[in-house]
Amino acid sequence: MSRKTLLTSKEIEIILHRLACQLIENHNDFSNTVLIGLQPRGIFLAERLKKILVEDYNIQNLKLGLLDITFYRDDFRRKDEPLEATPTKIDFLIENKKVVIIDDVLYSGRSVRSALTALQAFGRPTSIELLVLIDRRFSRHLPIQPNYRGRQVDAINEEKVLVNWKGTHTKDEIYLVSKNSKKD
Repeated sequence: MSRKTLLTSKEIEIILHRLACQLIENHNDFSNTVLIGLQPRGIFLAERLKKILVEDYNIQNLKLGLLDITFYRDDFRRKDEPLEATPTKIDFLIENKKVVIIDDVLYSGRSVRSALTALQAFGRPTSIELLVLIDRRFSRHLPIQPNYRGRQVDAINEEKVLVNWKGTHTKDEIYLVSKNSKKD
């Protein structure tokens, strides 16, 4: 197994501030915009962005929801073990709001499609945008593209992008992990 560092802690911090500034450019004071982090891994990025927007850019009354898509996925019945959902925490309506869906890695697009379906239970937004930290551009199964991306990565299907967040790991880091191929 080999591991290549894609982003260091410092690079992630710079990217997070760039993404926050892009959101401010498009959503001003966020009075008509809500952020939705996808459970389980998108919530770390969503919470970090909210913290930056509130503490560093003085955005007030920013609404952040956490959305579980477990039972909206098209592959949830294909697993042998029972699935366990994480709680959805959206205590506001998205009716006539601008919604920004936030996830750590955009891979096949299936998670985002599931999120679009799940969001229908919370109202009809005026628009939906997608923000991802890592965009694996050659892996899409569905025609879904991010509006905001931290970094674009060309990774083959056997490679995985591993996102480590400080708090759950020792520091923020993103790796490209691949199995070593053995040559005879």
